[in-house]
Amino acid sequence: MHQWFLSYQGQQMGPLDHAAAIAQATRDPSGHCWRQGFPEWIPISACTELKSESAPGSMMAPMPPPVAAGGAGQRSDVIDYRIYGEDMQFVEIELDPGESAVAEAGSLMYKESSVSMDTVFGDGSASSVGGGFMDKLVGAGKRLITGESLFTTVFSHTGASGKAKVAFAAPYPGTIVPMTLSNYGGTIIAQKDSFLCAARGVTIGIFFQKKIMTALFGGEGFIMQKLTGDGLVFIHAGGTIMERELRPGERLDVDTGCVVAMTSTVNFDVQPVGGVKSMLFGGEGVFLATLTGPGKVWMQSLPFSRMAGRMMAAAYQKGGSKGEGSVLGGLGGIISGDRGF
Repeated sequence: MHQWFLSYQGQQMGPLDHAAAIAQATRDPSGHCWRQGFPEWIPISACTELKSESAPGSMMAPMPPPVAAGGAGQRSDVIDYRIYGEDMQFVEIELDPGESAVAEAGSLMYKESSVSMDTVFGDGSASSVGGGFMDKLVGAGKRLITGESLFTTVFSHTGASGKAKVAFAAPYPGTIVPMTLSNYGGTIIAQKDSFLCAARGVTIGIFFQKKIMTALFGGEGFIMQKLTGDGLVFIHAGGTIMERELRPGERLDVDTGCVVAMTSTVNFDVQPVGGVKSMLFGGEGVFLATLTGPGKVWMQSLPFSRMAGRMMAAAYQKGGSKGEGSVLGGLGGIISGDRGF
């Protein structure tokens, strides 16, 4: 039997056995729940496994899933997946005949022979419903504005039966997080380079910062990605990703580079880190991002820009070594075998 974990306003309970989880869910269905096998935390009220069999109305029919936010009643493909690895992760997606996944160009790790590849303009959502050339051109333009490639690749199971697998690898050390968009109101706002892959039908749009100060100093720039639909989307960020639920009016101050994603209900702004001394010598930059609830936010422990900066600082430069504690300079590097003449 599964062990359950319940969460109420950021406070986690568990592990609980099935009977205890049902009892707690019956007392207070306002939180979220998770067990092994779930891709993410879901509302307790939407989890049929935690409904008491003796409770009135427990046998009522489940509510239909919400309609995708992309409009026109479009729904994303329902895909299965498994994430492998700890630091250098990849996600393996299992497709039924006719199902497809959309991925960033260059993220493919491997695919089975029954999976075909098709490079398309934009995010692939227009092609999945037979959109015209202008629809695809608009989608490509949105991706170009966010700094991404004009093209994405659609991977489709073209076989007549069975399942086929395709895998996508993270571009640098970090964590891959699966998100079912229908659990978050159909929309997630994410940093512009975090998208890895998704079920066909998810729309990758653009989100403009409304305040000029936020746009200039918010760390993510003026434009972020807007992921809409009702299907699975996989985002990637550096280091470890932390998920935080913010209550209405609750504010969290975050390093501007550590903001990965947020639900559309979260307000994103910036504020100075403090006085002039803190700005100049605190090492945390000039501004902090302020995230105000209600809603969920995702933060990364190691932004790629921070990792790249450390690598550049540690790299050999003409005129001497930057190795920590070195008193021999370039000669020390030669002696230690780090580099030749």
